[in-house]
Amino acid sequence: MKWNSIRTKLIVFMLIATIIPIVATMFVTYLYTTQSLRTRAVQENANLLYQGQRNLAELLSDLNRSSSTIYSNAELFRLLEGGYDDPQSSSRVYAALSYISTSIPDIYQVYLYENVNRRATLLTLNTPKRHYDTDPYEDILLNNDRSLTVQKTHMSHIYGFAPIQPNYPPEPVFTLHRKIEKVPSSEVIGYLAIDVKLSALTEIVEHLYEINHEKVYILDQNGAIVYSDDESQLGLPLESDWYNEHIAAASKLHGHFEQDNNVFIYQRLEKAGANWVLVKQIPVSYLNEEANKAVTINLLLLAISLMVIAGATIFITLRITAPIKQLNRYMNQIQSGNLNVDIQPASNDEIGAVMLRFRSMMDTINNLILREYKLELANKTNQLRAMQAQINPHFLNNTLQIIGTLALELKMPRIYALLSALAKMMHYSMHNEDKNVTLRDELEHVKAYIELQKERFENRFQFHYDVDDSLLDLPMPKMILQPIVENYFKHGLDRTAWNGEVMLFAKRLRRGGQVEIVVQNNGAQIPEIRLKQLQEELSDLSPATIHQPVNDGDETSRPSIGLANVLARLQLVNGDNAALAISNLDPVGVQITLIIPDQDRSGV
Repeated sequence: MKWNSIRTKLIVFMLIATIIPIVATMFVTYLYTTQSLRTRAVQENANLLYQGQRNLAELLSDLNRSSSTIYSNAELFRLLEGGYDDPQSSSRVYAALSYISTSIPDIYQVYLYENVNRRATLLTLNTPKRHYDTDPYEDILLNNDRSLTVQKTHMSHIYGFAPIQPNYPPEPVFTLHRKIEKVPSSEVIGYLAIDVKLSALTEIVEHLYEINHEKVYILDQNGAIVYSDDESQLGLPLESDWYNEHIAAASKLHGHFEQDNNVFIYQRLEKAGANWVLVKQIPVSYLNEEANKAVTINLLLLAISLMVIAGATIFITLRITAPIKQLNRYMNQIQSGNLNVDIQPASNDEIGAVMLRFRSMMDTINNLILREYKLELANKTNQLRAMQAQINPHFLNNTLQIIGTLALELKMPRIYALLSALAKMMHYSMHNEDKNVTLRDELEHVKAYIELQKERFENRFQFHYDVDDSLLDLPMPKMILQPIVENYFKHGLDRTAWNGEVMLFAKRLRRGGQVEIVVQNNGAQIPEIRLKQLQEELSDLSPATIHQPVNDGDETSRPSIGLANVLARLQLVNGDNAALAISNLDPVGVQITLIIPDQDRSGV
């Protein structure tokens, strides 16, 4: 295919337009996923390390309480303070040390040195040993400036005792050292050392990381390793830049950072003489493992998508260009007119030819449109003249007045009265610009309407009204009362009876700022089901409901258009301060109540 062919360009451009967004989306998704996974992993592991720090603090607190029993055991403290030299006292010392060694399951051995008697006692897994007239073991005096310290992890030893049976093999331990002071003074009367097996830390730490994928360290204040899954590192200083740069120099209790393709999360612990920091090392590759799997799957999907897209692109391009080529042939046949405009095509492909020919066709079409526009303008002028020749409503109103005058001259006052009532109604309805009127205007309109209905129904009903004169100037929307009264003649009037009655009352309510207008009749009641439906529909009334067309001519499918229109226009002018209620009267009749704001007193 040639490059200047529209097919070639469409295929290339559509492939670019689909491949680039997909690849960009995958790249952005991968970055977002890895960042989200890293953020979530940091948060989860920070919470995990915090819980691990709580468990370590609880272990150290238990060790501290166990070592403090030296002070709470009054008999033992008296013996350490004053010295002893009898088997019974020795048994008490052994019993106290045995209690300490069994207080926590992972205690390996307990060492006690008495300054007064210069005696040392070692209890290893309930096996006692004793030295007389000896100096305290050198490790005891390393932190003599503090009353309570925790020694870093080291291999267990026998505190200078000669090997005796049974001989236990050494194992990694960390040691809690306590100076025993003669309170309240600071005189040292002894030393206590408790060796705790590393398994005590392992039980806590092994829940904090994935073995073979992650690493966890417990470091003391000097950077020495208290715990590591590599036992060869125990007790040795950690020689790593990330510790010296981000943890040793930091003062925060917890935090995280990334270095050397690893994410480090740390949590400090200061408890019972221990100043430790718990560090977790997570390789970035392990964090991104799930994201990498997702990328692999996406690459497979991308390869499949590209094959589908390429096939669809070629197919669609052929389908698109074939009509254009055909259109080019058709345009050569149907082209007509004088082409004087020099239009240069934008390119040398089919689109360029279409542009040149399409412009010539547009010139012709524009000429046709201009002719059609003039013709349409002439038609509109003729229609306007025809409309002007139609009978004007004002002409009808004037004609009714002429006929009424003639009826009065012929001594037919009833005909004159009816024509006057009809003329009033027409005059009232023709003034559409008067959207708001007064209650007096509405009442006069209702009277004219009633006058015509009396003649229609042969005076089978009576009309009564009671309106306070102070309400006659009350402003209200136009054509509000007449549609309500009209419902009586449509649905409620008994044409066989002569005692029909329509009543209209208007009064101010005691609650300020409202006027109540009530229209009652003694006609047929509304069926309860229909009444309930009508009340619900009026309560949910909206402009869409009012203008919704009636289906199949069934006006029972929605509320009365007159009542709906009345309520809608009242609420349009007065908002939620206006209301319309409809109810049956007992034993017969229907009552419709309007509530509108009393604008004369609305500011009171």
